[in-house]
Amino acid sequence: MTAWIRFRLADGHTRFGILDAESVTEYAGDMFGDAISTGRVHGVDELTLLSPCLPTKVVALWNNFYALSEKLGKAPPAHPLFLIKPPTSVIGQREPIRRPPAYGGKIAYEGELAIVIGKRCSNVSVEAASDHIFGYTCINDVTAAELLNEDVNFAQWCRSKGFDTFSCIGPAIQREFDWRAARVVTTLDGVERQNYPLADMIFSPAEQVSLISQDMTLEPGDVIACGTSIGVGSIKDGATVDVAIDGIGVLSNTLALES
Repeated sequence: MTAWIRFRLADGHTRFGILDAESVTEYAGDMFGDAISTGRVHGVDELTLLSPCLPTKVVALWNNFYALSEKLGKAPPAHPLFLIKPPTSVIGQREPIRRPPAYGGKIAYEGELAIVIGKRCSNVSVEAASDHIFGYTCINDVTAAELLNEDVNFAQWCRSKGFDTFSCIGPAIQREFDWRAARVVTTLDGVERQNYPLADMIFSPAEQVSLISQDMTLEPGDVIACGTSIGVGSIKDGATVDVAIDGIGVLSNTLALES
């Protein structure tokens, strides 16, 4: 199984490579194109993990699991329902989630599977979509929940989810991953809050890529957050959220204590 990561070395330089147990083989070039091994190997304890990709956008789905759709009393959508999160919202493994300075309300976690695009795609078929998927990772789609319906005239999905640090992505991009057999397990300070099967998705990853590519061009490194299921909750300042998916790893981020 091939797990790609981005990392920062002690000298401050940023690199990418393949994670193998307790070491990382460094590569140069383009992770999504001509990646060439430099021959350098680093110990995991010598580096700091970063977000495994730098998306131009994060496309985040809503109402993409049958269990949550039923709980909400919503019909399954005919087309993926989504919002766009900016690249400035992205952080990586163990980076702190930061509360917006002017917001003192509820902040919520959503543990999800994320698709990482590997090839530029526009108007691709479902059959061709898999060729455009580089791999999969974990995402915590963070929300300033009380801003969502602050204005009764307009639901503020992008504002409530687009703050800096509100897209936690990582720890690695797994190339070989059977999403149909995996579950998302989200814990809050070690207590399980979500445990749901990815097989319950309304739109499969290939369907998501195909249908969203009909709405916008997806670039290499872009991320699609596949949506979440039952168990979303709030994060207190200082609390840690872990999003675990077997075959990918555990993404861990803490909501920083207010200064």
